[in-house]
Amino acid sequence: MLQSRGPLLKQGLLEKRSDGLLQLWKKKLGVLTGDGLLLLPPKQVMEQPLEEHGEPGASGGYSGAKELLFGDMKTVDSVERKGKYIYFTVVMADKRELDFRCSRDTAWNALITLGMVQYQNRRAMEAVQCSRKKLAQRGIGPGIADTA
Repeated sequence: MLQSRGPLLKQGLLEKRSDGLLQLWKKKLGVLTGDGLLLLPPKQVMEQPLEEHGEPGASGGYSGAKELLFGDMKTVDSVERKGKYIYFTVVMADKRELDFRCSRDTAWNALITLGMVQYQNRRAMEAVQCSRKKLAQRGIGPGIADTA
C-alpha cells in the first residue's frame, strides 16, 4: 500500500495508455505523494471519494488501483508536446515502460520527475546518516552530533 510521506504533491486526472492490442488512452485519477504515484479509476473515486479512505495516497478499498513507487522507477523519459497534450513514459526498474499523457497545464511529467529526485535524495541522505551512525557507534570518525 502506498503510504503518504509528507504532503500530497498533486492530485488530478491524467491518461495512461492501456497494454492491450488497441492501446487506448484510459483516464486515471493520479495521486502523487512523496513515495510514488497511485493511479485510480476515476469512476470509482466519484462513487467512493478519496477522503473516505483516510490519508491521501492509501490505496485500501480501491480495486484496480495501481501503485508506482519511486523506488521502483528508473526515469521519466520521452517527453513530447503535441497539440494540447504532453506525452511521457515512466520507465520502471524492471524495464517496463508505462506511457502517459496529460494536458499541457498540468505538467505531470515534471512533478513525477521532481518527486522521484526528491525521493532518491531522501534515500541517499538516510544512507549517509545510517553509515555515520554506525561509524560513531564503532568509535570511528565524527559522530552525527559533531557534524551538525
